[in-house]
Amino acid sequence: MHEFMFMKKANFKGHLLTAISYLIPVVCGAGFIIAIGMAFGGKSQDALVMGKFDFFQALATIGGKGLGMLPVVVATGIAFSIAGKPGIAPGFVTGLVANAISAGFIGGIIGGYIAGWLAFAVLKYVKVPSWAKGLMPTLIVPFLASIVSGLIMVYIVGTPVAWFTDWLTNFLKSMNGASNLIFGAVIGGLSIVDFGGPINKTAFAFALTLQAQGINGPVTALQLTNTATPIGFGVAYLVAKMIHKNIYTHDEIETLKSAVPMGVVNIVEGSIPIVMNDIVRGIVAAALGGVCEGAILMSMTGGQGATVPFGGFIMLPTMGSNWWVGLLAIAANVLVTGVVYAIIKKPVSAEEKPSELEEELSLDDIQVM
Repeated sequence: MHEFMFMKKANFKGHLLTAISYLIPVVCGAGFIIAIGMAFGGKSQDALVMGKFDFFQALATIGGKGLGMLPVVVATGIAFSIAGKPGIAPGFVTGLVANAISAGFIGGIIGGYIAGWLAFAVLKYVKVPSWAKGLMPTLIVPFLASIVSGLIMVYIVGTPVAWFTDWLTNFLKSMNGASNLIFGAVIGGLSIVDFGGPINKTAFAFALTLQAQGINGPVTALQLTNTATPIGFGVAYLVAKMIHKNIYTHDEIETLKSAVPMGVVNIVEGSIPIVMNDIVRGIVAAALGGVCEGAILMSMTGGQGATVPFGGFIMLPTMGSNWWVGLLAIAANVLVTGVVYAIIKKPVSAEEKPSELEEELSLDDIQVM
């Protein structure tokens, strides 16, 4: 029984994916806010002193402070996944410590596991009198787990994490054009092969870690792939019509009407119903598009990218003078995904094929988008 409980609590991937699912809304909300602020000339401020900032500086600062809390959010999410509500306070405190010692996103992840397992251990093994049991989740667990995990972060974890982060940052910054191309191709492909699933979220966590060190290219490659892929499936419809091939059923065409605009704002999940009807070919087309997009972006910008980790087309203005490279990468992804899927996708059966009137109406809808 104890072995089973240990294995349940030691589910590294499961706890990380749970935390990232909590993290994504924070990234989306803060990312959109800072992207809008920076798109109109706002700069993130250390402090908002009344009378010394404008509206767009306020937006950039709000979004920037939100993104700066990502190590805290991921640590809290992991600790909560391991220990439930008693893990929230230790995870939060340990995440703040990770920020304080500049351990970054990696430190937040490690601190979340430490805080969660300590909170779980206190709950399971620390015995208190019956009159004090009500204090366990609100006082005893938060105090013991927070102080121990915080001190572990400061005196044990901080130095090696900082060393590894510096080494990884310097290594990636030293990469030349050819290695940037390969790295971008790998990130672009991995970001889309499971359409927002565990591989995508793991790549996202890695890319956020790099962005915290000032390396923006990987997270930009990942997010622009998510942006371009649903649009690419929409273009596949148009390409298929040009070669007189019916690749979508009426229901899939209806799905495209929402999937394409969702892609514009960086939400790839709208295209999942389309991919599920032809998984292998859908993944192949999307992955090839992602590979091309990531390779173009990373090689032509030298690994630089948007300063925000979410937003789709809204990310482009934050790329500075390289905004056109981001647009070119999206266009390449859309074209490759659309052409490849239109060619390799099996035609739908006569029973599933939409009527001529439905085709004309759907074509008009997609072209308007």
